[in-house]
Amino acid sequence: MLIRKVNWGVAAMAALLLCIAVIGCAMAKSPGPKGENMKTDGKILPVLERHRNELMAIPGVTGVAEGRCDGRPCIKVYVTEKTPEIAGKIPAEIEGFPVSVEETGEFRPLPEKGH
Repeated sequence: MLIRKVNWGVAAMAALLLCIAVIGCAMAKSPGPKGENMKTDGKILPVLERHRNELMAIPGVTGVAEGRCDGRPCIKVYVTEKTPEIAGKIPAEIEGFPVSVEETGEFRPLPEKGH
């Protein structure tokens, strides 16, 4: 029977490096609902910026942002109340990116501390 002396410092370091590698790989390829990578390619941001003002000019729209729809990059449009009238003014797609309309209610600032 062969008995070896274990260097626990080296074993602990190897285990730590293995954990870091596994976590790093998992974060780099977090799958979306359809197994797609959650990172966007950056192409949606210029599209969002080009159309931000026209979307924000629609009465009832409170914000726009980059988002994910069915695992793909999309444009999120936030509205105080999702009505057929507002939804009819917002396109279903902008420059190839789907648009999702989400009812958020009215945005209000948080009260200041101490007031």
